[in-house]
Amino acid sequence: MFEITYVTENTDINSQAILESLNTKYFFYTRTRGLFRICYPKERPPTVEIYLSPVETHCSNVDYFIPDENNETKGLSDDAMNRLHMARSTVALFIVAFLSLFIAFWTGVVGCWKRSPGNITATAILMLVTCLLAAGAMALWHGVEFYEKEKVVGEEFYQQWPNVLKDNSSIWYDWSYILAWLSVGVAFGSSVIFFSAAICLSKEKRREQQNNVQYIMPVYPQKQQYAYAGYPPPQAYPGPYYHGSQYGPYNY
Repeated sequence: MFEITYVTENTDINSQAILESLNTKYFFYTRTRGLFRICYPKERPPTVEIYLSPVETHCSNVDYFIPDENNETKGLSDDAMNRLHMARSTVALFIVAFLSLFIAFWTGVVGCWKRSPGNITATAILMLVTCLLAAGAMALWHGVEFYEKEKVVGEEFYQQWPNVLKDNSSIWYDWSYILAWLSVGVAFGSSVIFFSAAICLSKEKRREQQNNVQYIMPVYPQKQQYAYAGYPPPQAYPGPYYHGSQYGPYNY
């Protein structure tokens, strides 16, 4: 995902133990470390099992002890276990962030195709979730880096390096680290844009509904004539009508 480059310079080393470590310990070699692999652009340590990566670099995998079949983490200190748990959580958060981004892609496509404010709002929420997950992963990664530099978590990390190795090594962040933080900012910006688009679409839909109301013709109920069996309807003969004995042959 992102990388840190360690460059070890040539130096005169008189300690016999350090001379032996040069041939057995990988951290005496120039390397680039990411989330999943440690790659060696120059010399390669003879005791480390390496393979040729797709970009033609000789690398070895980072071991997260998943699964820990041989119970290798049993002897680790509390600081070392905390570092390991944070490193695992970093990978897990990035995986969930990619899943959220994948779902946001499809909801965004559907929302743009249908011009649906609901789908666009869902996309904005998913992009915000992606941003928060990625930011959390980066924060945990910096926690891992802090433990590796300030805590005793293993001889391969900076705190337990020999002084001669510390004095003759340079460490810097590579381009993918910068790209990772940029992606967090881009995800947040995308979320804001999608929220704005959802608001604009909602206003547009509301205006269309208001304009359509003006063209709706009102329908009023109308009086209907009813014909009774054997008799014409009452409206057939206009009045006035008189009830009584004026009309014969009823009076004699």
